Amino acid sequence: MGTTWSVLYAARHAAFDIRPIVVARLDAIVGEMSHWLPTSHLCRFNRAAAGEWVSLPPDFATVIDTALRVASASDGAFDPAIGALVDLWGFGPPGPMPTPGAEAIAAARAVSGWRRLRWYPADARLRQSGGLALDLSGIAKGFAADAIVDTLSMHGIEHALVEIGGELVGRGVQPSGEPWWVDLETPTGITLPPLRIALHGLAVATSGDYVRGAHSLDPRTGRPAANGVVSVSVVARTAMLADALATAIAVGYPNHGLTDVDVAARIVVRDNDGATEILTPALQRMLTD
Repeated sequence: MGTTWSVLYAARHAAFDIRPIVVARLDAIVGEMSHWLPTSHLCRFNRAAAGEWVSLPPDFATVIDTALRVASASDGAFDPAIGALVDLWGFGPPGPMPTPGAEAIAAARAVSGWRRLRWYPADARLRQSGGLALDLSGIAKGFAADAIVDTLSMHGIEHALVEIGGELVGRGVQPSGEPWWVDLETPTGITLPPLRIALHGLAVATSGDYVRGAHSLDPRTGRPAANGVVSVSVVARTAMLADALATAIAVGYPNHGLTDVDVAARIVVRDNDGATEILTPALQRMLTD
């Protein structure tokens, strides 16, 4: 995934090394959903012929099902089927590219978009419409964090904090009895009040352009989002959902289509005074409960 991971856990007896278990689980996820690994299931789907139905392995199926639900709820602000646009703008495996023109963007959009997919969850089959490229970088890291904490639980470790590329999920408590406290990251050059979240059966994911520059593409225009959003942090029950929702809001704000979804989020938007912090009602309730 081109990023790092870390695991903190509390256990009365540490009789085995968890690292090989974590690495094996992550390797399996990469083997299914990496758009950088040519042999991955995702890359094989991207190369499939027009009209071909592809059977997805369980992890891939779970992610694509959630991705399509968020795509629908966000009116396409989050879209798992914009790999052609990602590559065109130089954010994918081909590497840096010149700024594309309107004609190239239109051509990439013509073969992209979640509405061009046909998904049958009952038997986990996905239809390749022809030339469409999946890119799950806005959701796969969150899924991986959930998968690792579930894997630890299967091995008797119920108290853990897992972080993958900045997406975090916490279960149980620390040895002190305190929850796993996580401070939301403040973008460089912006001063905000500290915001600390207790990840006790919760996850948090952050999306934004303050680390890697303007790389958040709006699938609805085929261009980088130009809404002034610096970062979005979402708190949810799973890191997979938090990851996708953070991307949807970062790209689509203020018209992200999620007005009917009760999302706990902190949104940081640049303005003439520097930046404005917006806390959604769901997050405000969480902080006062």
